[in-house]
Amino acid sequence: MAHWWQSGVIYQIYPRSFQDSNGDGIGDLPGVIARLDYLVELGVTAVWISPIYPSPMADFGYDVAEYCNIDAVFGTLANFDQLVGELHRRDLKLILDFVPNHTSIEHEWFRASRSSRLDPKRDWYIWRDPRPDGGPPTNWLSEFGGPAWSWDAPTQQFYYHAFLADQPDLNWRNPQVQEAMFDVMRFWLARGVDGFRVDAIHMLFESEQLIDNPPNPAWHAKKSPARRLLRLYSADQPETHAMIGEMRRVADEFADRVLIGEANLPYDRLMLYYGESLGGFQLPFNFHLLRTPWQSLPIAAVVRQYEAALPVGGWPNWVLGNHDLSRLVNRVGGIAQARLAAVLLLTLRGTPTIYYGDEIGMRDVEIPPECVRDPWERNVPGLGLGRDPCRTPMCWTAQAGAGFTSGVPWLPLGGEFTHSNVADERADPGSFLSLYRALLALRRAEPALSVGPYRERWTDPQLFMYERIEGTRRLLVALNFSDAPCPLAQLDGPIRILLSTHDGIRPRGSTMILDGYEGIVAEL
Repeated sequence: MAHWWQSGVIYQIYPRSFQDSNGDGIGDLPGVIARLDYLVELGVTAVWISPIYPSPMADFGYDVAEYCNIDAVFGTLANFDQLVGELHRRDLKLILDFVPNHTSIEHEWFRASRSSRLDPKRDWYIWRDPRPDGGPPTNWLSEFGGPAWSWDAPTQQFYYHAFLADQPDLNWRNPQVQEAMFDVMRFWLARGVDGFRVDAIHMLFESEQLIDNPPNPAWHAKKSPARRLLRLYSADQPETHAMIGEMRRVADEFADRVLIGEANLPYDRLMLYYGESLGGFQLPFNFHLLRTPWQSLPIAAVVRQYEAALPVGGWPNWVLGNHDLSRLVNRVGGIAQARLAAVLLLTLRGTPTIYYGDEIGMRDVEIPPECVRDPWERNVPGLGLGRDPCRTPMCWTAQAGAGFTSGVPWLPLGGEFTHSNVADERADPGSFLSLYRALLALRRAEPALSVGPYRERWTDPQLFMYERIEGTRRLLVALNFSDAPCPLAQLDGPIRILLSTHDGIRPRGSTMILDGYEGIVAEL
């Protein structure tokens, strides 16, 4: 019997942008509750909600000022408890973002830590003396631009921050920090949370020896300045895996909970995050499709390599969109390609994650300079690193405010919402939304798609075909990655189409032909 996190589908909500209930232009928990029936109708299994903790919002919730409460902009703990209850009443699960690497500079722990070198919480963060020349202890760089060390004049030491200076890193070598954070996990698990997506887990430890990172020979000026150095000593350190095991032990104190780890790493290193004897994360996020060229051969190669790399018993997962990268439609080349991507995402072996709005074909929204909110774009402008374009409000209707808010939305809506929205697409059987609903319904109805084995069938520069199998049930997935018609290759018998991205497959003589960018699921 598969766990819910194996057979299910995760839907990521960026809470500021999902539904505003009070007209302040910012999404909130009552807004999420109001839209839960939509998620049931869509057919997902679990909701992953990005941070909702009290925060000064320097990085929009990833700078946590208090771990065991809800920011007033999103609501209250009572609203949160209601959300958990309403989700569970609908047989949906809740996955909460857990941010263990760093806090806000305004967290009471850091306020105490920086108050004095003698404060009991001084060692809860990473403080170091300057080099003899007065400079930072290492050459490490912040992910958001500039040095990863900031000077604290009153106590005459530097503190380390892998991200913003407003996000000081916790010292996970301190047992008191470990226990405090495990208690945070228990607080939310006891309130009914079904698991955590663990943020930036590969940044949890740094080299104790404070060794400079070497230059990155592949870096060039159009890449993020943080990639100018290879993060050999400031990320993905061996100590991380033992601590993931401890997190897993805490989660296992509660029944059937899941831990999902955010670690953007090559496969050989990513597989270590499953842990010894699978005692780490059940789902270390697999981001490799996000940056793979949208062509048949590279996509098939990624699937092949990932399947081969998985540890025995390790469960796969796939991601095609999130709050840090350009929208799916923009990345893969357009609507037709994104429809094909939906078939790929929801028919590969493993747990898929859908980013809110991708199911209606939302695109990046151009953000005028005066409306930029993302600190990454503000710190490192002009390199296309800004994340605001993919975080814009959900488009529910064609009315003013897109059905998201009665006020002024916190980020611009763009013009797409007038013809790309839930209300209009719900009524159109050929819409993006209808395709996602059909795919999710088929996945629920066919164990071969949700939990069955995967077998690659055929790959060439146009066509990628694979089978999903459950007992004697064999389903064929065929994806045409080109804009030209494509004959189905190597069929060993008749097929019956269960789903197509197009109007339906058409035979030409004795050959079955896929249209350009058509994807099908068929019964063999």
